[in-house]
Amino acid sequence: MLKNYRPLFFFTFLLFPGLLLVSAQFSEIDLSWGGDRAKIIESGRLLQLSLDQISGAGFQTRNEYLFGRIDMQIKVVPGNSAGTVTAYYLSSSGTAHDEIDFEFLGNVSGEPYILHTNIYTQGKGEREQQFYLWFDPRLDFHTYSILWNEHHIVFSVDDTPIRIFRNAEHLGVPYPKSQPMRLYSSLWCADNWATRGGIVKTDWSRAPFVASYRAFKTDACTYSAGKSSCSSFSVKGRQALGNENLRKLRWVQRNYMIYNYCTDYKRFPQGVPPECKLST
Repeated sequence: MLKNYRPLFFFTFLLFPGLLLVSAQFSEIDLSWGGDRAKIIESGRLLQLSLDQISGAGFQTRNEYLFGRIDMQIKVVPGNSAGTVTAYYLSSSGTAHDEIDFEFLGNVSGEPYILHTNIYTQGKGEREQQFYLWFDPRLDFHTYSILWNEHHIVFSVDDTPIRIFRNAEHLGVPYPKSQPMRLYSSLWCADNWATRGGIVKTDWSRAPFVASYRAFKTDACTYSAGKSSCSSFSVKGRQALGNENLRKLRWVQRNYMIYNYCTDYKRFPQGVPPECKLST
């Protein structure tokens, strides 16, 4: 990576003129809905979304991206957050959209958040993996990252990879590689399903619920008027992770993964989706 930005991923992007490196906090963010429930404070260093019984809130980037890395430090809703969802994702537009999702499913005090991940290609999702985290995400900021190129998508938490989705076009599986995506985030109520399948409802006496964001960084190719800002783009090596990060990935999946669509044989009695053959 450029300058002092050194993630733990073994491979690196070969960055070329036109690639956008942004670390100026929220200079390219639009507060898109929720009125004053979305705000940027502390001289532009902190963004907060709040949720009350009337509305949640959300933001999005002005730019669209086609490949790159996105980082955000997030502190999710503290305390009793049951029924709330903090969503942080890349998405294109339209019914046949592509999407790369982090969703933080709130819980009652003392019970763990669930980190829900999913990937949509051409409007089809159903590729869920869910995790507990090895820390309490309510207590402090942690960095949540999406790295996306033409070969693979890597989800990571504090530079520890938790999931990799590989390009399986050779198996007939669509892969998100042609639709530019914006980054979105929102805080909203989903107490009909988010906590214990909707059994536990949101306690509105604890509102407003607040999620906080800082240290937004993009290292990505922007896309506008049918053209990428990168004159050329390459990836050094096809292996997504070095041995140390493969070890970390397996550690997370062995100890903290609580749901994997690739092993849900009841859901897929005729066989799991073909991309599961490539799962780590």
